[in-house]
Amino acid sequence: MERHPETGGVTRPRRALFMATILTGSFLLFMVQPLVARMALPRLGGAPAVWNSAMLVYQALLLGGYAYAHVLGRLPLRRQAIVHLALLVLAGLTLPIALTDLPPPRAGWEPVWAPLLFLATIGPVFFVVSAQAPLIQRWYAAEPAAGDPYWLYAASNLGSFAGLIAYPLLLEPTLRSHAQSALWSAGYALLFGLVALAAAARWHAPETRLETQVVTPAEPFGWRRIGLWLALAAVPSGLMLSTTTHLTADIVAMPLLWVIPLGLYLLSFVFAFNRRSRVGQVCARIAPLVLFLAGGMAMVSRGADIVANALAALIMLLVVAVALHRRLYADRPEPARLTLFYLIMSAGGALGGLFTALIAPIAFDWVWEHPLLVLAAAALLPGAPCFDWRARLGVSPAFARSAVLAVLLVVVALSGLLYEAMLDESATLVLALVVGISLLAMLLLGHRLALVAALLALMLGRGGYDTVDSSWDGARQRSFFGIYAVRENELGGLRGLTHGTTLHGLQFTDQARERDPTSYYSRSSGAGLALTGAAQIVGPGARLGVVGLGVGTLACYRQGDQTLEFFEIDPVVATYSRQGRFTFLDRCAPAARIRFGDARLELAKAPAGSFDVLVIDAFSSDSIPVHLMTREAFAIYRRALGPRGLLLVHISNRYIDLRPMVAGLAAASGMEARIRSDLDPRGRGVSPSIWTALAAEPATLRRLEEASGPRAWQPLPPPPDRVWSDDFASILPFLRWEKVLGRGL
Repeated sequence: MERHPETGGVTRPRRALFMATILTGSFLLFMVQPLVARMALPRLGGAPAVWNSAMLVYQALLLGGYAYAHVLGRLPLRRQAIVHLALLVLAGLTLPIALTDLPPPRAGWEPVWAPLLFLATIGPVFFVVSAQAPLIQRWYAAEPAAGDPYWLYAASNLGSFAGLIAYPLLLEPTLRSHAQSALWSAGYALLFGLVALAAAARWHAPETRLETQVVTPAEPFGWRRIGLWLALAAVPSGLMLSTTTHLTADIVAMPLLWVIPLGLYLLSFVFAFNRRSRVGQVCARIAPLVLFLAGGMAMVSRGADIVANALAALIMLLVVAVALHRRLYADRPEPARLTLFYLIMSAGGALGGLFTALIAPIAFDWVWEHPLLVLAAAALLPGAPCFDWRARLGVSPAFARSAVLAVLLVVVALSGLLYEAMLDESATLVLALVVGISLLAMLLLGHRLALVAALLALMLGRGGYDTVDSSWDGARQRSFFGIYAVRENELGGLRGLTHGTTLHGLQFTDQARERDPTSYYSRSSGAGLALTGAAQIVGPGARLGVVGLGVGTLACYRQGDQTLEFFEIDPVVATYSRQGRFTFLDRCAPAARIRFGDARLELAKAPAGSFDVLVIDAFSSDSIPVHLMTREAFAIYRRALGPRGLLLVHISNRYIDLRPMVAGLAAASGMEARIRSDLDPRGRGVSPSIWTALAAEPATLRRLEEASGPRAWQPLPPPPDRVWSDDFASILPFLRWEKVLGRGL
């Protein structure tokens, strides 16, 4: 074997071969995650839980792959190579990637059905590729002169990060899903060739070096140490998913945003599994302060600046994950136990995913998993203080404990003042108190329980009291599709339903006004104008269909012998309208039918020409269910409409300008379109809104304009060059960057 002339190690071409093999496998592994999740959106909708379900399956498969690598590592290296190459061939028979044809789930069974879909679609190849990182590292270390193989894990995660970023920035905007799948298959073939070359490079390596290496007595290896590894892996994994839930719930359920938390999570390994990394060293130092400054917002459930909160959560995720993974790396075992170490680490990641994606939505009424994981991170951070005041002052242990207790009491008192400042909306005082509490808490480093207690006090003072109170009162419900809360006292005569940070609907509590349409559905809105004039526009006895129930506000536009049918994906939403909290349905359309399930699938089952007016209002928070905004979806809508039918699409959104896309979809569907921008509505309880109206017959739009009044509806802007379809959709050209970056909020 050729040696490096100075170090005596393997030559650079050999190092390059193993690095290229690991990079390629990791690149493919994490590029396939957003690819398959994107392909599944037409079946699963735009719920943030879609990505968390996908991640849960991926983590389970990763755990299986690491277990396979650990068991395989007990065989002689040549047998390892033969078995692994054979499994690569067998898994490759499932390519190209295509969604398995599972029947649609029944309402309420989505948390089980979604993981099954991902498992059946990508399971074999993901399982075998996921074994790459530990297995190739083991093969690399089989050469006695190779040295410590753990640096390859940093390279592995760099490849994973590259795969994630490549998808939303390169593949999704340029290639359709089938082309993406074909490209991935070609990459898989390249990976097979690289694995074969790596196996050939170690074909004559000593067979027993790793298996017979003696474990030094100075390195204990018991359940306590394994438990620490599990915890250090589980907390960053759970934080990554809880941060993803926030981003996709309040902005858009698209891979562009799904990959940001996962990408930062993967980058944390790059910085952590390199003891000379300056970034890793800095993150480990500042992690406690960042945890207080950003993690203090972990219990905020209303009234927060979405973008600022999201950015703070992302910074905290990266810094804390680096710090915890760096502690994990510092406690790594010798190479003989490399595969076992990665197996335990993968099990921890899977436990974090299981808790966040499966257990928490069932056990909690809010995203309580997020503050719990932040507190767990505080308990697990390396305990060495940046400034050891006890050693500098030379105080006794008893005095130090008393001082720590005193500091903690001051933090609790200041947190009470912080809550009062939050109620008074004194931004300057809030900022000063948060910074002061965070700096003061740094004196508690080295005392984990005191540090956790201080962070909890800060969370409560920064808005957590209100969140706890809402849960205590039972004001919230949580489902696979989101978190809903009823607000009343602070709205003054109005009762509201919130989803995430967005108002889902309003109703006057005064019985004299309880039928008045509010929020985005006021009389002056596009929906209000069109539905008020429905008899004039489409004729008497109009058949009305509404995608998205909300609180049922649109029910009060039903007139005379008109029929009304709602399509709602989440049965939990219907409880608010059918059990007396909101009375629009009971007062205005008690006979209205509600069909549960994904609206697109349900509309595809309906007979052609079932509706005269069809309203698409399925956006929850600012998240866009992209599968309802594609060429195929609009073809379903047109089929469901009668010859004179009118399609109304609600496109109000803080972050994405959907007007050009609707113009393009209208043209692709053979329809004309108009837009109603009601940005300065008059009256209490109403909100600015943007609605579009589409019709196959120009006469329908003319009657809409006559019924609405002069200049109520305007032409749409020019369409984009490419419209969204089930296998192609990119939001990048339509982002309102000034909003995303925080300007003009």
